[in-house]
Amino acid sequence: MESYVAAFLEYLGLEKGLAANTQAAYRRDLNKFLTYLGKTNSAILSWEEVSKRDIISFLAWQMDEGAAYSTVARSLSSIKSFYKFMVMEDHLAINPTTDLETPKINRKLPRVLSIEEVDKLIEQCNVMRPLGLRDRAMLELMYGTGLRVSELLSLQIDDINFTAGFLRCLGKGRKERIVPVNNSSITWVQRYLTRSRRELVRSQHERTLFLNAHGRPMTRQGFFKILSGYAEKSGIQKEITPHTLRHSFATHLLENGADLRAVQEMLGHADISTTQIYTHITRSHLREVYHQCHPRA
Repeated sequence: MESYVAAFLEYLGLEKGLAANTQAAYRRDLNKFLTYLGKTNSAILSWEEVSKRDIISFLAWQMDEGAAYSTVARSLSSIKSFYKFMVMEDHLAINPTTDLETPKINRKLPRVLSIEEVDKLIEQCNVMRPLGLRDRAMLELMYGTGLRVSELLSLQIDDINFTAGFLRCLGKGRKERIVPVNNSSITWVQRYLTRSRRELVRSQHERTLFLNAHGRPMTRQGFFKILSGYAEKSGIQKEITPHTLRHSFATHLLENGADLRAVQEMLGHADISTTQIYTHITRSHLREVYHQCHPRA
């Protein structure tokens, strides 16, 4: 049974172009399902023997174990995708998940920073030092474009058109998109390139834009650590993650009148419903302004 899971994961990578982190999430969900089947029904030896009742039982077990509603929904989504693959490849004749609906989840409003808090966070970088200048360029570019952390760290030098003010990045599913870059971000990235990167780089063949102290491409873990340090130093009493800057980018655009479709395009959201969550935040902002400013509020 594990061999089919491996084939499915290979399909996700090669055919669908999903990122390694996304593939890992599918792997965890399906391995957890396999482990559950092995413990509760050792007689099952093939995927044809797994029934709809087994799947529902697995989801119920997760909830009994205290799993979050979103975790259970994601597990079902992974299982449904796997079975669609199995039927598509003629490994199974019947899909037991056909009429199992993935429950809709009330999405939590993302936490965002105010414009003043973004400024305070970014200003923690000591730009007189090579690494501090690099960090300033990374944070400016991330907030200025709304890139995901994986997109930011995979940028190559040639991906940014400094003259036209655009960059090219590969998003989820390896879909390419063009994102405008503001003058502030361009200025800081250019300073980093001329003053810092040339001190960090070890190989003339290395074209990745942001490098660590050893001259190698910056990792997600490295970026998280850097951002956490600046967040603590800033004294801002909010949880700050790379996605916080992305959320702040989208929210500040909408608060200042940006078109929702344009924001969707810049964020690389396949479905506009994903972008619409930010409209709830901007409505909350408008209510706050109203209560603060209207004499009858």
